[in-house]
Amino acid sequence: MKTIFTSEENKLDTFGWTFKSSDGLELYARGWVPIGKPKATLALIHGLGEHTGRYAHVGAVLAEKGFALLGFDLRGHGKSDGPRGHTPSYDTLLDDITVFLKQIESRYPDLPRFLYGHSLGGNLVLNYALRRKPDLQGILVTGPWLKLAFDPPAAKVTLGRLMNKIAPGFTQASGLDTKALSRDSAVVSAYENDPLVHSRISARMFVSIFESGLWALEHADEFPLPLMLMHGSADRLSSSEASKAFAAKAGSKVTLKLFDGWFHEIHNEPEKAEVFKAMLDWLGN
Repeated sequence: MKTIFTSEENKLDTFGWTFKSSDGLELYARGWVPIGKPKATLALIHGLGEHTGRYAHVGAVLAEKGFALLGFDLRGHGKSDGPRGHTPSYDTLLDDITVFLKQIESRYPDLPRFLYGHSLGGNLVLNYALRRKPDLQGILVTGPWLKLAFDPPAAKVTLGRLMNKIAPGFTQASGLDTKALSRDSAVVSAYENDPLVHSRISARMFVSIFESGLWALEHADEFPLPLMLMHGSADRLSSSEASKAFAAKAGSKVTLKLFDGWFHEIHNEPEKAEVFKAMLDWLGN
């Protein structure tokens, strides 16, 4: 385990380190931690094409209230190794989460632990809870990719399924509409000019996420943990209707909060303070 940098500002400690996945990839992680003992840890799983560095403002808010946010760049993303936008399998992504949770436990033993996922990360943490039954206090999800908010071109889906069988590492442009990320133009501009952001998705990644989102919806009634599920109603990337369906099927374990007229990255919308308050209220701040 190698520390990359450490700094202290006000009551926030920020740092980075690398660790090895179970198949030997070097993965890059970041932390935003309050000075002193945190109340709990949140393991951040980010969205497709982005990286954990885009959550520094979220980490600062959580740390100010005593919570530690720790995230890693998914394989093929950000500063982590691996072909851009690709995974050997869906289970490999879940295995990476397991390794990362062990990293957090070794750094902060005996603290309550939560998983926090956005978009692709939301898909992953919902499936992780359903499939792996982790010993966690709860799950927090924003804008999960359970279904897309649009019908992808049929030809692209057909090609993806074909290539998943014969050349799973084949990548295409994700076709992400960056203007749909946030109503804040500065957020969109920063995303478009971020050198650590990429626009690739492999056949294996697309088919795995697409099918796992549908699987999670089918099994929502088996969800084992308390869940805070938030979505922007005007999300043009991932389906807010799918989030509503998941919450309805999962029942009383779920706290569902919809933000009327908001876009995909609710933590980057102009009114994002409302999101942070909802998160902290649910965490028991």
